[in-house]
Amino acid sequence: MIQKKIVNKLYDIVGKDHVSVSKETCACYSYDATNLIYMPDAVVFPGHTNEIQCIMQLANEFNLYVTPRGAGTGMTGGALPVHGGIIMVMTRFNQIRQIDKDNLTADVQPGVITGDFHQAVEKEGLFFPPDPSSSAYSTLGGNVAECAGGPRAVKYGVTRDYVLGLEAVLPSGELIHTGVRTVKGVTGYDLTRLIIGSEGTLAIITGMTLKLIPLPASIRTMSAVFDSMHCAAKTVSKIIQQGIPPRTIEFMDQFAIQCADDYLNANLPVSAGAMLIIEVDGDETVTNTEINRISMICQNEGASISIAKTKQEADILWQARKAISPALFKYAPDKLNEDIVVPRSKIPDLVDKICELRELTQLTMVSFGHAGDGNIHFTIMLDKNNPSEVKQAELALESLFDYTIQSGGTLSGEHGIGITKASYLSKELSPVEIKLMKSIKYAFDPKGILNPGKIFCSS
Repeated sequence: MIQKKIVNKLYDIVGKDHVSVSKETCACYSYDATNLIYMPDAVVFPGHTNEIQCIMQLANEFNLYVTPRGAGTGMTGGALPVHGGIIMVMTRFNQIRQIDKDNLTADVQPGVITGDFHQAVEKEGLFFPPDPSSSAYSTLGGNVAECAGGPRAVKYGVTRDYVLGLEAVLPSGELIHTGVRTVKGVTGYDLTRLIIGSEGTLAIITGMTLKLIPLPASIRTMSAVFDSMHCAAKTVSKIIQQGIPPRTIEFMDQFAIQCADDYLNANLPVSAGAMLIIEVDGDETVTNTEINRISMICQNEGASISIAKTKQEADILWQARKAISPALFKYAPDKLNEDIVVPRSKIPDLVDKICELRELTQLTMVSFGHAGDGNIHFTIMLDKNNPSEVKQAELALESLFDYTIQSGGTLSGEHGIGITKASYLSKELSPVEIKLMKSIKYAFDPKGILNPGKIFCSS
């Protein structure tokens, strides 16, 4: 229970309309996409950077925990107030301050919806490539805090590749400006990249300078249906080896195809072993040539291919890919959603491992995701009220994480560590590396008041 005098001080800082301690409001901000629940003591909606500075100064004075939050679409609990305290909701920071066509940059606030930003820059003939699946709802600040990726990462990279500089408030309440507005800049340590992907544990982002590129003139989309995941993965490697830079190469395993078809009734190839959704972009002449080259490679590997003739046909393919996640709730009420990454050549072996775990546990499991960069979205469906299913799911995750590390992979490509993967961190990082990271956290946040309980089990 937060003290009344603290609530009054919050009223003074942001106004009564932007503070709530009601159970109803606190409940609305007690969960994210993990569906785990941690109740905050107060919810605050700042609208100016100086308000955030004052809130953090207050938090220091009274040793209050503060958890920054965007849209709550995170998959690992990064925006959950695991120790109570104040939830700082950043949605009022929702302005696109400037789109600079001369220098291919944009100045934005962290509460801007990613999809809205895509539309705004594309109207100007520009392009911001990072495109997490939650882009219709997620905020740019959350994407930066988690270093989000998305299907286009295979060609264009992830969010950190498009952040030139940040404005941020430290846990002490001090304001910093990191990075540059220029193409080059190597003055001092790279604090910008340190904050990107730090999951809101080092600083509260209040502004961003983002890099833009020219909008591709043409996009071509196709599907390729294979008898096996091995053939599909082999084809992905051949496409990359041929020097063709696909915009996306998404894959769906057999169970993912079946789930999406059940959900959409879209006449998908449910008997197929795997399906790839491939896009190329660029000049129209180039995209036509590249899509035809990719089609030939796929056909040579035994695939049945279909090239979308219209945007509507391409949208149908993407609807199938995006339908997988909601479709899975037909099979069980709860979901464990992981985003492991392995070298591309290891994808078939990883899918085989998933099939082995599915057979062993008898739980619904599905794999899909970004074949072009080896980022696999692995999902287990279960009933968390069933202790046996929970135990089986935990054992399966442990086994899969071990296999991922042994294969030269990593525990997360996009979602971060948060709270759901904190206990597995030591599988990938050594004690020396973890100690160094904790030292960085302490340097930024000596009182441990900003987004506590994330990444490190003991924090």
